[in-house]
Amino acid sequence: MNGALCVENTTVRGIPLSVDFTHPEDYFIFTFHIVFATSAFLLAGSVAIGILKTRVLRMQNRFIFMINTSICDILTGVSVYYLCLFDVQEGYPSRNGTFGIFPSLLGVNILTFMFAQFDRYCAVCHPFFYNRFICRPIVIGVCVYCWFHVYIQLLASNMVSVSVATKIYAFSIASLQVIVLTKVVMTIKLYIIARYQLAREPPGPERDNKKESLRIIIFVVIIFLTLWTPSFVNIIIKQSSRYGIHFRNEGTNLFAIMARFNAISTSALYLLGSPALRTAVLRVGWHKMLPQWTR
Repeated sequence: MNGALCVENTTVRGIPLSVDFTHPEDYFIFTFHIVFATSAFLLAGSVAIGILKTRVLRMQNRFIFMINTSICDILTGVSVYYLCLFDVQEGYPSRNGTFGIFPSLLGVNILTFMFAQFDRYCAVCHPFFYNRFICRPIVIGVCVYCWFHVYIQLLASNMVSVSVATKIYAFSIASLQVIVLTKVVMTIKLYIIARYQLAREPPGPERDNKKESLRIIIFVVIIFLTLWTPSFVNIIIKQSSRYGIHFRNEGTNLFAIMARFNAISTSALYLLGSPALRTAVLRVGWHKMLPQWTR
């Protein structure tokens, strides 16, 4: 009788929940995912709305990249309500999966950060070229391309045979390795620029703006790679050998949870690194709940 009740309570419309609530930690895991999903949605949503409602911010290229990553983080927060609360296993073999739609949001973020790094490099090191050729429509087009590239590749993988899909998956893993290496090199390069080149420029608002933008992208990428790399390495090990750590589902996958935590850390770093963005976000209504921030 109790067993039947347990099964009934941990199943919603035929899809079991990610935990069966037979251990105390199951309640913690389930509650954590609800709090995390809500926090990511609210925090990233506030950043996106704050930028979109502030003309001074949305006219700057670096904030357009922030909007793109914030949209990804909003959707990541929403996806947790399904991926982590229910018994879902993405990848191969899939169980109650989303055909890679939600996990691919991470790929959009990876590409966006890479292009944002190139954007900051050109803005600081080649300002004349940047001001002449890198206009707002081009940046918007690059952000749209990030979505197009990731989901066209995903669509192709879901429509072809398993053997072809395996080759596409192997190609995407190899491409990710190149992108990660590029991001590491660009992070080191931007750090050197921020530490030495900007120090030689005369003090002023333009220098402060460049320093702020470089500092944000450097810390965001470092935290992103730190949280995402364990999951990436584990996937490579599992695909190339019999080793690697296997988890029961996405809700108990520690590495995937770490990677998704970027949905909160990225928005938090944006707010910590940009006073103008903090002010814009407070204007959307948070100052009524957090009046001490406005002092």
